Amino acid sequence: GSSSCSQPVFNIRMSSDLAGVWEVALSDGVHRIEFEHGTTTGKRVISVDGKEILRRDWMFKLVGKETFSVGKSDTKATINIDAVSGFAYEYTLEINGKSLKQYIENRSKVTSTWVLNLDGTDCRVVLEKDTMDVWCNGQKIETAGEFVDDGTETHFTLGDHNCCVKAVSSGKRRDGIIHTLLVDGTEISECTE
Repeated sequence: GSSSCSQPVFNIRMSSDLAGVWEVALSDGVHRIEFEHGTTTGKRVISVDGKEILRRDWMFKLVGKETFSVGKSDTKATINIDAVSGFAYEYTLEINGKSLKQYIENRSKVTSTWVLNLDGTDCRVVLEKDTMDVWCNGQKIETAGEFVDDGTETHFTLGDHNCCVKAVSSGKRRDGIIHTLLVDGTEISECTE
């Protein structure tokens, strides 16, 4: 028959076990990482940019970690699953062994990013400062570097546009080298991600 007992209410969305969503900017673009965690079945599903890359069903241990790679450079990412209390879990993402916050802070030191519109197309240009590699919308661009009086210039083309990253010493030790992007001679302001 029908029971008058009230059912225990768990804070589980029936539609999905989505536990965490992170957006991570890498040189080849911004990647969206989604993590599903079924706390009743132990299911773990990781999707990158909407594509499922890892699935485990019936994991008896609910806590732990999953490591996978993201993007064209196969950047190492780890999701840590920790029990906070009772049925609550905390999910943290690490990129290359750093917390997401540390990774973002470090990334702004090692890369420069510019977002610009060229011929009606949005372009995301990323410079990796240590290698002077240039990426545009996820593709690595052929570049030619040359030394000039006050630093270096890295030349490349996007469509019909002449682009150049100028690297000039700021004269201040703390700021080190300042990187400027010029497109057809016009300076583009840097985008802080």
